[in-house]
Amino acid sequence: MISTIVYVATFVCILVAFFLIRRNFVDLRQHDEGTAEMKEIAGIIRDGASTFMRREYRVIFPTVVFIALLYSLFTEAFAGAALLLGAALSTTAVEIGMRAGTYGNVRTTNAARTTKALSRTMRIALLGGSVSGFAVPAFGILGFLIVWLLSGGTNANVVGHGLLISNPCNAMTMRLGCYSLGCSLVAMFNRVAGGNYTKAADISADIVGKNVHNMPEDDSRMPNTIADFIGDCVNDIAGNISDLLESLMATPTACILIASQVFAGNSSAMSAACLFPIVILASGLFSSLVGVTSVIQMNRKRVTVGPNGEKIEVSREISDPSIELDTATYLSAGIVLVLSLIGAYYVFKGNPQFGTGEYGWLRPWFAAVLGIVSSVFVGKSTEYYTSMKYSPVRKLKSMARDGDSFVVTEGDAIGYRSALVPSLIIGISMLISYKLSGTYGIAIAGLGMLSFVGTTVSIDAFGPIADNAGGIAESCHLGPEIRKITDEFDAFGSTTAAIGKGNAIGSAAFATVSLIMSYAGGYMSRDVSLNSVIVYLVVGIILGAALIMFFSALLTDNTIVAAKQLAEAGEAQFREHPEILEGTMKPDYNGIIELAAGNALKHMLLPSVLAVLTPICFGFTFGPDLVLGILIGSASTAIVLALYNGNSGGAFDNAKKAIEIAIANNGETPELAQAHKAAVTGDTVGDTRKDVVGVALDIFIKTMSTVSNTLVSIFANYHLF
Repeated sequence: MISTIVYVATFVCILVAFFLIRRNFVDLRQHDEGTAEMKEIAGIIRDGASTFMRREYRVIFPTVVFIALLYSLFTEAFAGAALLLGAALSTTAVEIGMRAGTYGNVRTTNAARTTKALSRTMRIALLGGSVSGFAVPAFGILGFLIVWLLSGGTNANVVGHGLLISNPCNAMTMRLGCYSLGCSLVAMFNRVAGGNYTKAADISADIVGKNVHNMPEDDSRMPNTIADFIGDCVNDIAGNISDLLESLMATPTACILIASQVFAGNSSAMSAACLFPIVILASGLFSSLVGVTSVIQMNRKRVTVGPNGEKIEVSREISDPSIELDTATYLSAGIVLVLSLIGAYYVFKGNPQFGTGEYGWLRPWFAAVLGIVSSVFVGKSTEYYTSMKYSPVRKLKSMARDGDSFVVTEGDAIGYRSALVPSLIIGISMLISYKLSGTYGIAIAGLGMLSFVGTTVSIDAFGPIADNAGGIAESCHLGPEIRKITDEFDAFGSTTAAIGKGNAIGSAAFATVSLIMSYAGGYMSRDVSLNSVIVYLVVGIILGAALIMFFSALLTDNTIVAAKQLAEAGEAQFREHPEILEGTMKPDYNGIIELAAGNALKHMLLPSVLAVLTPICFGFTFGPDLVLGILIGSASTAIVLALYNGNSGGAFDNAKKAIEIAIANNGETPELAQAHKAAVTGDTVGDTRKDVVGVALDIFIKTMSTVSNTLVSIFANYHLF
């Protein structure tokens, strides 16, 4: 009975989410785009982003189909179909969310131009972000439930095998793992290609436009700037959607993989353990819908009738957008806490497997609470190290006066330091969760951390929409009062993006540890020599750590090579057509856009499939023990490195923006001009860290862990050494 209620309630939440996605998208489109020049720039961005994504899908599609076919042939007959479903739904969410972003950017600019109000401008940006935010859990959970229910749900105990080989496996867990893997593959391609595209364009625009020609931020004379606007859409929106959707699906999959092992002999406990993640998913989706919609509604246009019958606008005004968006976060977190508590009572009450005593049923819920609390505290820690409001970025801004070396060195120090507190939060939460409910508790804590991902993504997508809005304002030569509004949102958007990245890597830590434990549980029953296991584990740990460093170097090299080519192409246009710098001739935007897209697609394939190939190559060669070591080494290295990259990059970005705000407010002095050049250097260093390497590491380790889990039984039976 309780399972039926949970399933029905979840489907209702999904339907409500689809309704709000459509309503918010229609509402967004009804707002005006502004002047003819604004419409032209917005059209170039929209067309460029859509064209790039279509070209990327032409590479992704055959790759995903090939991998799906291999899984159906060699693991479980319907696993390939589940993988394709995950890839298809992730792609659908990306397409819808990115379209909303490309329509929302120029409308946000126009809202700032026509209303001069923070509240109304923020509402438009959040309206566009909410489409992405609601699409992530709605499409992700829909596919998860389809695979789960078609596989038999909590009653499933079907032994599956491939179409070509008969290697027995649990059909339900294999299909769920492949569904998650389909989401992961799309996320990896989007992050690698999108990161290369946007950061190559951004770095080249900064180097040539700012440091060589002393242009302001987002000057339309610099053709690379428009490519950067497109890159913001294909990476910061499309990449982020697929990244967080993949993260959301990896955690309930880990929960069910663990439950199927730990509670294999107790059908009642296993049913409860598998049902509770769905309760959290539904609670989180509902809480996100309420939290984000409440803030959107609070800031809508309101008109009243005056004493003489005239219409008077009485819309509220805000002084700090962070307060509004924090309201959505805290409201969402509070609702999911209450709903998951009620769900835990009905799911676990009276089941001694989850703790003795009258309140033993609370143990899994406390694990979820730890994940939710960890999410908030990791976010606050990230905000401290990356926001203009706090001392690390202020110190970095002041160091810029002393030159490039001081900026880069201090930015490194901020990144190193910033990794400690989130790691402590994640580690302590993980240990307590384990004490509460074992490995299952760790997986539930990871799911709790991502439970209200709809709110997280809505706020995160707010950032690139605001960034594009400011760029359009600069490119279309709107007044400084307009840019002042968009700059405030842009700076805050950089912080929200860093918070989203912190949550993604934090949840990845929980999910990956759960997947590693599930992997070990899948083959550790055999008799092995302890010394042999230790040797393989240590070698694997070293290889896993080195693999993360190699992957990071590969992404960085590819981005810098592309940035150098784009910088040379942009400078060549200025040499051949001096009229561009004079403002009497428009640059060739399409040539730069085409070059950026070509480079991104050329450099996409190897890094994207590395996470799939690594466990396969080592597993079939040396067996499961070495792969276990690789998973441990790569996860521990990636978590700390991702925090370092994301936070140092965010600090570099906001230090540069703080100096640009100072120049806009007080005028450019020689001292500020020198500080700005140094800060731009720091920002170009941070660009590859936060938007190329840092954002890909969490997907990399989860993809490797998921692939390893789906193939562990084959590794154990078929390996050379």
